[in-house]
Amino acid sequence: MEAFHQNNLGRALVRFFQDYLPNQRGISTHTIRSYRDAIVLFLRFASQDAGRGVERLEINDLRSERVTQFLSSLEDRRGNGIATRNARLAALHTLARFLATEHPQHMGTLQELLAVPFKRGAKTAPIEYLEHDEVRELLNAIDRSDDRGRRDYALFALMFNTGARVQEILDLRARDVRLDAPAQVRLTGKGNKIRVCPIWATTASLLRPLCTAREGDANDLPLFINQRGQPLTRFGVRYLLQRYLTDAASKSATLAGKSIHPHSIRHTTAIHLLKAGVDFASISQWLGHASLNTTMVYARADLDLKRQALLQVFPDALAPPKAGNLALGGVNLVDWLRRL
Repeated sequence: MEAFHQNNLGRALVRFFQDYLPNQRGISTHTIRSYRDAIVLFLRFASQDAGRGVERLEINDLRSERVTQFLSSLEDRRGNGIATRNARLAALHTLARFLATEHPQHMGTLQELLAVPFKRGAKTAPIEYLEHDEVRELLNAIDRSDDRGRRDYALFALMFNTGARVQEILDLRARDVRLDAPAQVRLTGKGNKIRVCPIWATTASLLRPLCTAREGDANDLPLFINQRGQPLTRFGVRYLLQRYLTDAASKSATLAGKSIHPHSIRHTTAIHLLKAGVDFASISQWLGHASLNTTMVYARADLDLKRQALLQVFPDALAPPKAGNLALGGVNLVDWLRRL
């Protein structure tokens, strides 16, 4: 039986994931997993296309034509949207740049891969969030008569309070929570950036039983765990949210027509902060956004905010027009339009 020897691509992938991304680039664990998924998908595609096992692939197998075919298969076979396609390509671009520094003899192949363009036309889905009454119905749907229900209530209350990303909440340890005034939590966001977010006294009281159950070395264990004592996952949070949304929808007709997922809770916090008059810079820091441009999307999301802005600027002009012919500066509207 022929012995297997690790080739250049295999050795490079080990360095890419174990050293380059986490140590040299400081990429978060969540992003590394996303890159891993993209590259695994491509390696499987390339293996089938080349007719060789994944372990036999070489750097020269990362040809631009093959990458283009892979991206097309994501859309045609897997039903991925343009945004997902572009995210997969971004991971391959990052890998190609790394390989170019490690193996310059393959520069030609890697430059052609880097020349594969991102696809334009990705549609931005409207932001879904919950109104105040819908938030109340969702929380009321949680039965707090047992430990599991109290954990779930504390989980979603904390998510609404902080507007944190799901993984940021799931990464919390007891040592990251301050229960005494001023109550706050320490969140680790994208790029391992740490920020402190204040929490209400009521939220702190909900977290107290979870924190007191973690003593000594247990302070380093995740705050939110499942019935088996294992860390709660993003998929677990999605499942819980959908279950409680189903129960809440029976009392709130508006919930039934919405597509809500865990990240929608983050959107909900941002929108309500904006409605409360909190400035964009503060909201950006609260949510851990890299720039104000990310935060500005919420200004375009809420129709009530748009109506309020118009009424403040043109309150009289927005009043219902009086009956009769509309004229602009004494000129009939039709004549005015013809002059445009």
